[in-house]
Amino acid sequence: MNHLLQFIELPLIAALIGWFTNWVAIKLLFHPKKKIKIGILEIQGVFPKRQKIFAEKLGKVIAREIVSSQDIKEKLNQSNIATEVKTLIDKHINTFLNTKLKEAYPQVVMFIYNYIIRQFKDVTMKEIETILPLILNTYKQGIEKALDAVDIESTIANKVSNFSSDKLEEILISIMKKEFRFVEISGGILGFIIGLVQVILVKL
Repeated sequence: MNHLLQFIELPLIAALIGWFTNWVAIKLLFHPKKKIKIGILEIQGVFPKRQKIFAEKLGKVIAREIVSSQDIKEKLNQSNIATEVKTLIDKHINTFLNTKLKEAYPQVVMFIYNYIIRQFKDVTMKEIETILPLILNTYKQGIEKALDAVDIESTIANKVSNFSSDKLEEILISIMKKEFRFVEISGGILGFIIGLVQVILVKL
């Protein structure tokens, strides 16, 4: 038993050191949040220290590689919004003529034949089909002008730069929680393997 304990003692200690070292390294990414001076040394967490640079690079990546004003404009042009709006209007007109109108004015509806109702709907839909493209185009032009006025890169960079250190840490940990845990465990496993190899070499 003592022999077995001696055989695994060093690997376990090495595993603990490997895990702890990586845990400390991850903590140093975010802490200390404010710059600390120790003699000529200045110590600060990697992300708090480089938050502005990180924000600028993130803004560039998102604006250039993920989404841009031009991408949104192209989606607007490709969208089938006119058909969707027309279908929605048609549905509401049907509900109005066949349900709400009958409930509100049952005496009037008694004297309105289905043919007249269909004629009314056809005329209404034709008029809507005429003015709908004009309305949607006006709104689309307004959206495009708004997009031209928005600098996505600068907007993202400014928002991330203004995050508190706590908020930035919370966001990054929520995104990379599994990866950080993997780094910690990998440190423990690697330490154990190195310790085991050392024991084997000593015993040989």
